[in-house]
Amino acid sequence: MQDLTADMFDEVCPSSLQPIRMKDKWAPLVLSCLRDRPRRFSELRVPLRRTSAKELTRSLRNLQHDGFVRRAAANRTVTYELTDLGRGLLDVLTAVYAWSDQHWAELLDAQDADSDT
Repeated sequence: MQDLTADMFDEVCPSSLQPIRMKDKWAPLVLSCLRDRPRRFSELRVPLRRTSAKELTRSLRNLQHDGFVRRAAANRTVTYELTDLGRGLLDVLTAVYAWSDQHWAELLDAQDADSDT
């Protein structure tokens, strides 16, 4: 068993370049919405109605900054589409969604047990 050390997470550790900002809960959902084709902001607002326009804008900008999404403007229409890097991440997200679906009842039970304490 490996001991925990103060330098185990170097500044340039791959974990510092996580593909999705863990604090951005909307990013995986945005990527999923862009799976089939480019979308306008207003189209993304429909399935992501629980987020504010400000939060969605922030997620899209972060995804752009990290290279997962491309913003395209043509004839006064702005669309967002996945880059090859973003498309490659969809396989990972699909696996996480499948795992979550398989363990849904256990996850809910764990959350319920935690809220009882």
